[in-house]
Amino acid sequence: MQNPAEIIPEVLPPLLSLVKAIGKGGPAETTLELVGLRVSQINGCTFCVEGHVRNARKAGESDERLFAVSAWREAPCFTDAERAALALAEASTRLSDRSDPVPDDIWNAAAEHFTEKELSALVLSIGLTNLFNRINVTTKQPPGKTW
Repeated sequence: MQNPAEIIPEVLPPLLSLVKAIGKGGPAETTLELVGLRVSQINGCTFCVEGHVRNARKAGESDERLFAVSAWREAPCFTDAERAALALAEASTRLSDRSDPVPDDIWNAAAEHFTEKELSALVLSIGLTNLFNRINVTTKQPPGKTW
């Protein structure tokens, strides 16, 4: 199936506007791309994994760090702020994996490193990435295409 956001053409511009607005929320572009990459890895969205890798490289991210995102807990190359953002991304994506989906320790760690506006951007980015993942995985969107 063609992407639903292209079949209903009025849908794509607001989604892309959300991406742009979230990008103005404060966290570094590389942090948002690392978070998007991790969420997309969890959800098995090859289309979005490729897109986040491409965007992260454009923003100056190294291949070493991109390769390490799936094992970020063990990789020494991430800052404490990036680790907090990645932990929040995982918890917010895997909501049904525990009785307290986003425990206070995960939220508080993120709040130590990001302002309320930056946290808002992270939460919105995680949610929007999950939406894109669900659209693309459900309709089997092939990697390689850009909007």
